[in-house]
Amino acid sequence: MPEGKTGALPVPAHIAIIMDGNGRWAKRRGLPRNAGHKQGAKVFQNICDYCRKIGVKYVTAYAFSTENWKRPQNEVNAIMELLRSYLKEASKQTRKDARLLFLGDRTPLADDLQRLMENVERESANNTGITICIALNYGGRAEIVSSARELARMAAQGKLDPDSIDESLFESYLYTSGIPDPDLLIRPSGELRLSNFLLWQLAYTEFVFQDVLWPDFTTAHLDQAIDQYTKRNRRFGGI
Repeated sequence: MPEGKTGALPVPAHIAIIMDGNGRWAKRRGLPRNAGHKQGAKVFQNICDYCRKIGVKYVTAYAFSTENWKRPQNEVNAIMELLRSYLKEASKQTRKDARLLFLGDRTPLADDLQRLMENVERESANNTGITICIALNYGGRAEIVSSARELARMAAQGKLDPDSIDESLFESYLYTSGIPDPDLLIRPSGELRLSNFLLWQLAYTEFVFQDVLWPDFTTAHLDQAIDQYTKRNRRFGGI
């Protein structure tokens, strides 16, 4: 369902992005991997600004997965510090009427980082320009298990009839509760997989894979992805 236009192209209401290729981008330039993450963060902000301009209502970005803890500790620390800087800047000024939400398990994150996340969510709660969802310490399987576990707990306590569980109720216990499913998923870097991202929510999403590393991603690449999206026939299981 189009929410705006870029040129003659209808714009999807919700775009999900797997921001991939930061490390490879840095390696090709003889730079530390952290440099790739810094450039990727700049690109992310630029793309969010552009999405708001053309009428996209939701952007969900895969920033840090539950599996990313396996990376070298110095790289993990650099990513978390980059996030701190982003959140501190966002808390200083309401960012262009953007609402920020965080998806994922926050418990392993540092206390100060959790407080920053909570502050930004609270301060931006009434913004209506665009909703930016940042998936942080997120895993699609873990999200589904978490929802199932909570429903099972309620059923065991006699607070819920198992026969009353349907898709709508299950979705209400996901991190994305209240957020519409993505219309378009974009994955740059040339990789052709979901990497445990939004496994429930992407059931009828259109996928576009692009052979460009995320730090090189531009608004032109976004327009190309939207162009592909508009040429498809979304049947949602029908004819």
